[in-house]
Amino acid sequence: MQHKRKHRNNNQPSFSTVTNLEPFLKNPDKKRRVEIIPRNLNQERYLDLLLDQSCSIIIATGPAGTGKTLLAMQSAIQALKTGTIGKIVVTRPAVGVENEKHGFLPGDLTRKMEPWVKPLFDVLHDYYTPRDTLSMLENEIIEICPLAFMRGRTFKNSLIIADEMQNATPNQMKMLLTRIGENSRIIVTGDVKQTDRKEGDNGLLDFNNLVTRFRDSDHVGVIEFTGNDIERHPAVEEVLRIYGDI
Repeated sequence: MQHKRKHRNNNQPSFSTVTNLEPFLKNPDKKRRVEIIPRNLNQERYLDLLLDQSCSIIIATGPAGTGKTLLAMQSAIQALKTGTIGKIVVTRPAVGVENEKHGFLPGDLTRKMEPWVKPLFDVLHDYYTPRDTLSMLENEIIEICPLAFMRGRTFKNSLIIADEMQNATPNQMKMLLTRIGENSRIIVTGDVKQTDRKEGDNGLLDFNNLVTRFRDSDHVGVIEFTGNDIERHPAVEEVLRIYGDI
């Protein structure tokens, strides 16, 4: 399904509510410029959706190594640096924790979620030092929000990245996609072939099927990567072929 660009706007808006990051950065010298460089045609299409401000919800699916999470996080960091948004929210189903109960893990919710959002923060640390990242977490410029704790919230002036959503239920996916508020966007990534949920209980697959049948979306864009789009180590593609995933 192709997203309809009825009101494409390439100009990055700037909102008066955006937080000035400088007071929160302990090491302001580390200001690496974000350059998002697609390596294949599907990555170009993905980047096109990421840059299209009329596309409020982006669904990116496909195998590991295709750049789904990397490009999503880079676009979020770029938006934060340029003042397009004031906050990055990261979430992910906490697979392996029964019913997403985080109580038995040490520390606060941020500490409890660290093992599940580490891939996202690996990208973040390419542009900010760990101390700066910690400062932005403390000041809620970056928020780690467990999926189970998003119910009832509305995120404004934010970019929400929901990673590994093939492990979410249909109810969780619906709840997530309805958290979007003014001047906010959601990027959903996942690989339906690496899921712990059956087809009828897979929120990512369920929404993909629904939006495909809808056929007339103005605000939802979908990109599906294949094994030909893998840009990680060549062994990743070979492993996935051995397992029959591609």
